[in-house]
Amino acid sequence: MVEHLVNDQGDQLRLTPNRSLSWRGNIHVWLGLLIIMAGINTGMWLAGAWVILPFAGLELAALAIGFYLTARQCRRQELLLIAPELLRLEKGIFHKETEWTLPRRATRIHLVAARHPWTPPRLFLLHQELEIALAPFLNMDDTRLLVDILEGQGLCVERRQPDQGVWF
Repeated sequence: MVEHLVNDQGDQLRLTPNRSLSWRGNIHVWLGLLIIMAGINTGMWLAGAWVILPFAGLELAALAIGFYLTARQCRRQELLLIAPELLRLEKGIFHKETEWTLPRRATRIHLVAARHPWTPPRLFLLHQELEIALAPFLNMDDTRLLVDILEGQGLCVERRQPDQGVWF
């Protein structure tokens, strides 16, 4: 998602991944699967196949860990401040973890075309030898919206083709 906020220092963009389901929704899905698996495992246990019970518990634990890690990564956000003289990018999950302050006039923005039609293009902030990925979690529509906003702010977005590396 791209949220355009107005700040007293300049325009600010909050960039976040799409969150298809809330944490409470994840818990409800997990509890639903727990109930279904409990019914199946009870039948298996009554049929004498009790050996599957520990594996079912491991499966539910792995699923819970996967839900947690995915929900945590969906809490990532980036704040991009576009001021008259500088660009400031802050990244973090629950709090600011990293921050870059770059001079606006000496910073370029590269839009690298996608290698496959289903993947979104990638954006990078470039300043001297520093290359910073900008919101790699955005989908195609949100990436287009971000590029439109950046160009509307007077920033030059240079388009380039992906490096022609070897595919494995």
